Amino acid sequence: MTDDRASETSLSSVQRAASTQREARVPAVPVGFQAVWSLIRPRQWVKNSFVLAPLVFAVQISNPVALRQAVAATFLFCLASSAVYIFNDWRDLDGDRAHPTKRFTRPLAAETVSVRTAGALLILLWLVVIGVAAWWPPVGVGLLVYVLLNAAYSVHLKRVPVVDIFCVAAGFVLRVASGAAAIAVPLSAWMLITTLCLALYLAAVKRRQELVVAGQGARHVLGAYTIPLLDRYAQMAATAALVFYGLFASTVRPELAGTTAFVLFGFFRYSYLVEAHEAGENPTEVLWRDRPLAAVVVLWAVTAVWLVAL
Repeated sequence: MTDDRASETSLSSVQRAASTQREARVPAVPVGFQAVWSLIRPRQWVKNSFVLAPLVFAVQISNPVALRQAVAATFLFCLASSAVYIFNDWRDLDGDRAHPTKRFTRPLAAETVSVRTAGALLILLWLVVIGVAAWWPPVGVGLLVYVLLNAAYSVHLKRVPVVDIFCVAAGFVLRVASGAAAIAVPLSAWMLITTLCLALYLAAVKRRQELVVAGQGARHVLGAYTIPLLDRYAQMAATAALVFYGLFASTVRPELAGTTAFVLFGFFRYSYLVEAHEAGENPTEVLWRDRPLAAVVVLWAVTAVWLVAL
């Protein structure tokens, strides 16, 4: 009898622990202002730092006019990207409601922000983008292309294999090109190709991890991919990014040759996180959460600014 009670108590403890563990994995649902803030995804704005790359590599960071223009262009891309996220969430509403985590973390799917409120905010952001396009054409054109491309992506292109990956990568290229246009400097071909290859690497890894974690049902296009194929895509893109960054550093900015070590560490660390911790489905969250990766990105940025400013 005593052994039976002990077994029942032990089993009950295990069941309670498992239940607690399952509950701990359920994300907190944002509400109120936090829900609206989550809707525009400010944590994803770190991607828009690509707009600042031409400011650094064209050695214009000490130019106050160029600095103001680059920061303004970055802020405008933050607004445009938020509009893209809202539109995408609206288009993916049914799928997000069936997703194991997005139904909690996406405000529209969790119904903590109404479709009407999201629509009003989306229209407001679109009007800002259109206004900028008319007032500041060098940046406005890039913003319009970025918004239209992502709208086409949300409606159809994300269902077309390979095209979906290149659409994601094109957003980063547009950021860099618009950053150069904002401060009226020529854009290095090496920098443009490096950005494209880096973005293709991140997009390929993102698709791979979506396939690993959620399976082919998580996204329509995943049925056309296999893990070995996406691994090859990622390897090709990573290799090309490293080669072209090395060419850029050796031909355009020789003083940056030493920063290649930071770039290599970044690729190695990211690949480790993908393999060992199943990260990579959300590249921005990986950067926010992994201290060594975040540290090397900061070190690379600080070192690059310091070296080109000498």
